[in-house]
Amino acid sequence: MKQRFAITVSLTPALFQRAKGAGKRFALFRVKPSLTHGLRRAMGGVLALALGLAALPAGGMGDLLPPLQYARIHNDNPEALLVNILLEIRQNRLDTALRDVEALLHINPNFRLASLIRGDLLMARSKPLTAFGGAAGGTPEQVADFRDEARVRLQRYLEQPPTGKIPKYLLQMQPEQHYAIVVDTSKSRLYLFENNAGEPRYVADYYITSGKAGAEKAREGDQKTPLGVYFVTASLPMEKLSDFYGAGAFPLSYPNEWDKRQGKKGHGIWLHGVPRDTYSRPPKASSGCVVLANPDLIALGKTLQAGLTPVVISDRVEWVSAEEWRSQRERLKGELEAWRRDWESLDNERYLSHYSHAFSSDGQDFTALSAQKKRANAGKSALRVKLSDISLFQYPGKENLFVVTFTQDYHSSNLSNVMRKRQYWQMENGQWRIMYEGAA
Repeated sequence: MKQRFAITVSLTPALFQRAKGAGKRFALFRVKPSLTHGLRRAMGGVLALALGLAALPAGGMGDLLPPLQYARIHNDNPEALLVNILLEIRQNRLDTALRDVEALLHINPNFRLASLIRGDLLMARSKPLTAFGGAAGGTPEQVADFRDEARVRLQRYLEQPPTGKIPKYLLQMQPEQHYAIVVDTSKSRLYLFENNAGEPRYVADYYITSGKAGAEKAREGDQKTPLGVYFVTASLPMEKLSDFYGAGAFPLSYPNEWDKRQGKKGHGIWLHGVPRDTYSRPPKASSGCVVLANPDLIALGKTLQAGLTPVVISDRVEWVSAEEWRSQRERLKGELEAWRRDWESLDNERYLSHYSHAFSSDGQDFTALSAQKKRANAGKSALRVKLSDISLFQYPGKENLFVVTFTQDYHSSNLSNVMRKRQYWQMENGQWRIMYEGAA
């Protein structure tokens, strides 16, 4: 007589409501008797090694939250639940892992990584497993993609955003910029920050897919994600797009002014979703865009403002203390204020000392800029310049470059105007100097 075991699925309230809302009913899963101790350890060891879990401590997890508590804090999102399953595998709790991955797939049936793990767990009930993805029937490249996805999702749990630290790039947001985004391509993460009186406050983070060929885009078709400071330029609803882009798309301002100065080419770098039959894509699978799961894109999209929201893309986010962040912000704001005062002074030499001899903007070099400013100031008896709505971002991967955008209110004895202006400042021989200046 065949033995049958009924396993009760214990779900947190939020996960149960999501399943119920989706019209799913959880039956009792019929499974074979538990694995033998030896096979259990072998299976757990294979998956642990393949997924990079073998390096985890077998006992306590130190300062980390217990995985189920972590899942509940993150509102039972699929990634948090997957982390719990991976750690169950690490602890050789394979029956429990199978139960939980079945529950996860009831909620997200298109979560291919979860399906792959389920297949391995089921295969291990009839024969020893020798490699991760043995039940998938996919190519080695496809299995490697799934392994990378598992690794970076687990890495998010093991390496929490540093408490009390701030990405060094978000030095100041103007009042109308309600949120800012920082992307870490090496960790496949997108971090969302809220503007708290000009200071960034962490809100959430999401798994993302980036360029197949890595980061630092340089030319059209190189399948790389650009690195730099960009802005959301538009919101494209899913109704106007093919299914490939999922729940919608948000184009970015690549190439920006600095990219063009460096001779970088290409276009069409977007934040966008995934097709309806897909939950997520591997970490390196786009043609250069930043890609999110559709539920994540929908949540993120509520915070994005066309023409305003900054998106800083780095290949490795650097976090600094609040003290270091404030010190750098005040130092750079001081440079901007000195430029403004020296402009008001009508002293051409003082004013032009803030510009690099390598300055260029819309075909104008330093010599042309110098001649223009001297002609313009010759007929002026008074000048007042007021700066407002200042945003200030340090460029990723470059200690000596920052970009500033502001509203410039200009009044002189013979001319008045108001405009949005953008400047790129670079450290040159120990002094900050303007390399580019133009309308924003």
